[in-house]
Amino acid sequence: METPQDIAGQISTALSAHGLILRGGFNFNDDESAPLGPLGAPARSVLLIGQAGSAPWPHFLRWRESQPAGLKNPLDTWSRQIIGEVAEEFGARAASPSDKPYLPFQQWAMRAEGLKPSPLGILMHPQYGLWHAYRGALLFETDLAIPPPEIPIHLCDLCVGKPCLKACPVGAHSEAGFAHEACLSHVRRPDGALCRDGGCLNRNACPYGTEYRYPADEQAFHMAAFVGL
Repeated sequence: METPQDIAGQISTALSAHGLILRGGFNFNDDESAPLGPLGAPARSVLLIGQAGSAPWPHFLRWRESQPAGLKNPLDTWSRQIIGEVAEEFGARAASPSDKPYLPFQQWAMRAEGLKPSPLGILMHPQYGLWHAYRGALLFETDLAIPPPEIPIHLCDLCVGKPCLKACPVGAHSEAGFAHEACLSHVRRPDGALCRDGGCLNRNACPYGTEYRYPADEQAFHMAAFVGL
């Protein structure tokens, strides 16, 4: 009989072919409202799927070559396709951060991996820094033997200078929050080319996890999607 560890290992193997990884998970409490599982009953457990660094990027680019040039939300489409296939193989329901009504992916991630937000809002990972993402989740209608996460050191607490709050030319991030419109306006202007072509300067200023930093073309892709270019 297969154990939950066997299934997790098989899921990890299936995901690794596309540069994706399992990002922890948990069992829902009896008294919380859980999303529906694959057969329509409330889910009992969830496994998060995501990336560390740019591992999925070449897989996505190869897939994109075979898609229509004007395809909207291509990364979301690719993620849904891959995670949907894995969900079908292992009897789960696939969920996406873009599903509506929105599911609490950031809260799930904090619960699954014990992470906390950075001053930029992105969760700080002890190994990957700010260079990671969650692409989807697998929902099951059975409990899984998922050990609780080891709570990592929150690296932002050790960072005295907070360079992530000082690199942006329009001061879009501060202790007061994110100045969304100021960021959009700057990136869309000619003098926003550095951000537009190479990614968020504040994010790139973070000293942690730099070996996992996304390449410039991937950062430009995400920035274009963010500002609607």
